[in-house]
Amino acid sequence: MINAIIEYKEAKNRLSLKEKVGQFFMPAAFINDSESEIQKLENLIRTNRIGGICFFHSRASAATNYESKKKVVYNANSFEVLKQLIARYQRASEHPLLISIDAEWGLAMRIEDTPQYPYPITLGATNEPDLIYEVAKKIAEDCRVAGIHWNFAPVADINNNPDNPVIGYRSFGSNKSLVAANALAFSKGMQGVGILSCAKHFPGHGDTATDSHLGLPVIHKTREELLANELYPFQALIAGGVDAVMVGHLSVPALTGGTEISASISKDIIKGTLRSDMGFQGVVVSDALNMHSVSKVFDTKGILEWKAFDAGNDVLCFAEHVPEGITTILEKASESEIEESFKRVWRLKQKGVNQKPWNTLHLNSPVEVNKLVADKSLTFYIGDEPLLVQFKRDGFAGVAIGTNEDSPFFKTINEELSFTYLSVVNKKREEVLKATGNFKNIVISVSPPKVKPQNGFDLGNEQMELLKYLIDKHNVILYLFGNPYFMRLLPVNKVKGLVIAYQNFDCFQEHAAAHFLGKYKAKGKLPVHI
Repeated sequence: MINAIIEYKEAKNRLSLKEKVGQFFMPAAFINDSESEIQKLENLIRTNRIGGICFFHSRASAATNYESKKKVVYNANSFEVLKQLIARYQRASEHPLLISIDAEWGLAMRIEDTPQYPYPITLGATNEPDLIYEVAKKIAEDCRVAGIHWNFAPVADINNNPDNPVIGYRSFGSNKSLVAANALAFSKGMQGVGILSCAKHFPGHGDTATDSHLGLPVIHKTREELLANELYPFQALIAGGVDAVMVGHLSVPALTGGTEISASISKDIIKGTLRSDMGFQGVVVSDALNMHSVSKVFDTKGILEWKAFDAGNDVLCFAEHVPEGITTILEKASESEIEESFKRVWRLKQKGVNQKPWNTLHLNSPVEVNKLVADKSLTFYIGDEPLLVQFKRDGFAGVAIGTNEDSPFFKTINEELSFTYLSVVNKKREEVLKATGNFKNIVISVSPPKVKPQNGFDLGNEQMELLKYLIDKHNVILYLFGNPYFMRLLPVNKVKGLVIAYQNFDCFQEHAAAHFLGKYKAKGKLPVHI
């Protein structure tokens, strides 16, 4: 067990000004790092008295080297390595470190072979805050087992731009009230287990078509439009006691006097809109400072870190130039500014670190809660229940397209009904057309390989063209086990029925099969505009 954080009054007198500035820095830690890199971070912790670290999978992972083509190596032991590294880095620190991670849908977002829960867009389809609260509790419990104090969630962005390359499925939806209610439930669920929450990406990353890992998105909306929509969930979370707000790398000229500057380094947005106008008094954390929308703007080491602090960020996430950043802040900031941020950061650490020991060493099983979400989220988007009865009466062929050669969806249906079934994964177009040619009705399951929209969700041109052909030539009921924005690639006006299951987990496929068999009605509602 790590030592408790000392009281703020004692820390205020004990730590030097330089040590206080060190507490603002939260560099990246990598689970699958080399021993030399681990030792380098240990030394950084010791010599700079940094306040915390944010864990990522590896240096090749998307969050750290987004445009890289380096292969992310699978490591079945990542979770145990994570726990060992947390203990090791804590031993290197004079004061307990605040440990953070992105676990928007569970530790699986960063760590293989750990519990994965449904994406926020799937939770949004349930629109049941009580259920979302329970999902967040499970995620928070897993964080506690790992030794993590702070989950950078929930996403409070309203995804009102279907072309958004980086938010999309990470948002609860495109309706401000739905997003606000569900994000608040998520925040409360984590806090109920003792995990710090964080609303992101202020002032709202949903209406962008640029990936801020690579470039600076610009939102051209008036202040009134932003207050009525983008800022609405953040205001609800602030009123609901969210622990922190993460400021995104995006430009909103209406909030900065017409200047195109990243919100993460804008005094107008952080000290003006967030603090003065919206009344947020908690900790402000920057989005990762290695992201190219800001990291490539400043050549001199330490200047970006200073700009982010000067704008109003208390915690500098993924700061790449820690010693230089500390030196620059000490040179340029007033002592009162440093003390003000230090007070906020230290009290957040007290809340996050000074928890009673967690009562289990075991991660949760996500199965039961995932089954509940599968039931509540399944969405009959086109068609109705009599259509299913007709297909079962008249006969149909089944075609699985995407990643699932051994489809749990069709296997479950096949336990009760006999029908012709093909998986496209290892079949050529001619074979599929020959096998389905005599069927008027076809049930298609689609499991896109990727949840992100780039490259057509990685489905591939051959499978996509076959899917469109089948929709054009047959009566089709399509079950989609993936991002609902995938529908934008299809001639959906030609399908007879379209059911969205959102995830390709086995329990989601099995529940969808039970729906087709008439055992359940679809209860979910599409949370975004397509």
